[in-house]
Parts: sequence; C-alpha cells; structure tokens
Amino acid sequence: MDIEPNDLLLFARIVEAGSFSAAATRVSLPKSTVSRRISLLEARLGERLLARTTRKLMVTEFGASLLEHARKVAEESEAAGALAQHRQAAPSGRLRISLPADFANLGMSAMIGTFLARYPAVSVELDLSPRRVDLVAENFDIAIRMGDLPDDSTLAARRVTLQRFGLYASPSYTAVRGLPEHPDDLLGHDLLCLLSRGGGPLSWTLTRGKLRWQRELPARLTANSPDLLARIACNGAGIAASSELFAAPLVSTGELVRVLPEWDLPAATGWAVFPGRRLMPAKTRAFLDMMEELFCSEAQESRGC
Repeated sequence: MDIEPNDLLLFARIVEAGSFSAAATRVSLPKSTVSRRISLLEARLGERLLARTTRKLMVTEFGASLLEHARKVAEESEAAGALAQHRQAAPSGRLRISLPADFANLGMSAMIGTFLARYPAVSVELDLSPRRVDLVAENFDIAIRMGDLPDDSTLAARRVTLQRFGLYASPSYTAVRGLPEHPDDLLGHDLLCLLSRGGGPLSWTLTRGKLRWQRELPARLTANSPDLLARIACNGAGIAASSELFAAPLVSTGELVRVLPEWDLPAATGWAVFPGRRLMPAKTRAFLDMMEELFCSEAQESRGC
C-alpha cells in the first residue's frame, strides 16, 4: 500500500493542533484541503482515523496506533529542516573539488589553508587529475576549469580569474640563442608549447595592439601544465608559453626573462563550475566567495579589480 508521507505528517499536525482549522493555519493550507486529504488517507487505509463531532475531535483506536508513525514522520521532517537551516547558516560537510594540479599548488594552496581554518566543520577533498570530471555523476561540488566552457544546462559557472599568458626563457638560453625581435624569429628557436585538448601543441596567436600574428609552430616539448613549462624553461630548454601566475615569481628571481614583451598570448578565463542547483550548499557558496576575494585582491594589486 502506497501511503503519502505528507498525509501522515498532516494527520500528526491535526492531532497536535486539536482541530482541522488550527492545523490548516499551521500548515498554511485551506481547511477544505486538509479535510479532503485526511478523508482520502482514511479511504486508502480502509479505516477511520478521527471521529468528528461538532464539539470535539477524537482519535480512533486505529488512528492512535498510526499516530506513532505519523509523529515519527513529523519529527524526521523537522530534523531535516533544522539540518538544512543549520547548513545554510554554518558551512559544514565534505566539499569535493576538481582543479588543475599546478593551479592548486601555486594559486590556491594558501587560500585553501585559510578556508579550512575559517570553516572547521568543512572537510575538503581535492582531485588534481587532469581529466574533466562529471560533477553531477561523480558528486563533485566545484571544478576549476580554464578557457571556454561547453554548453551544459545541468551546470552553472562563476568567473573567478583571468590568466594572462606570455613567452618566457632563461637568461642562459637567450645568451646562447639570442632574443627573437619579431614573432617570425620564433621559427629558429626551441619552443615549449601548451598541449591542446585534442592532442598536439596549441597554435601560437600573438597580439600587439591591433596587430595579430598566428602560426602552428613545431614544438620541442608539449605539456598541459603552464607551471611545468615555465620551470623547464628555467633550465635553458627553450622559449615557453606560460601564464603570468607561474612565470612572474621566476622572473622576479632572475630565472626567467620575458620574450617579445610587447606581444601577448590570449588570456584564459578561470571558471568555477558547479551543479546548477537552485539552492547552493553553504560550503560551496563560502568557497566560491573566498576564491573571488582572493583573485579580486590580486587584481587590485596589479591592475585594479
């Protein structure tokens, strides 16, 4: 027999309130709806639950035996509501995040430590594998993705950062091979290129104001990690395409120099992608807000947010 839990909950509310009218007010339903639903429940059960008189509402013997189950439904409903309210007020639970390893190691490590200290009731699980996870099927809360996003009605996204890219080499490399003066000169150099999603090196598109230069160049090395490319370039292996996020610290120590500084590679938007639920868990919202705070403050320091 298929019994609707909401009808059991309604039955418990009627007994607690002492009348159909008081119960209807409590659950914000018309009295006629409350009466009709109880009548349908009694018909489905084949037993009367309440004996109605003009002065009094009495619980039948069968109704009394069912009341215990109805009250458990009411208690569980209240507990679930209290849990949801608490989770919205205080972030808690496990937060599963997928993000690129190099981005986590340099761009996010300090922020994640601060997040853990600020929200002690939240535990964090990081997946640093390069694969593109299925957030819904694999129960991830957030994924950090760079570049263009495919259309997916089950997901929502929030922009968190804009990564600028350029070309970098070590002083030891440029001392031997020289500095290119124009993008055409790159053909005579060893190039460390970013790996495309389809495999093979990304074509290099360089812009200087309104000027645009694009070529598919032979790569000495390809990798899907701009951090790794920058570090390999430090050892004199060639000219690397890398993000300012990873190259700037190495430039400040003199391990890298900017090559063709007037020319820029396309910037890449960093997105926080999450299941497109109407109600976002407090733990997810807290992490997204902290990410925006981190990258906005960095933008203010460099260019203004």
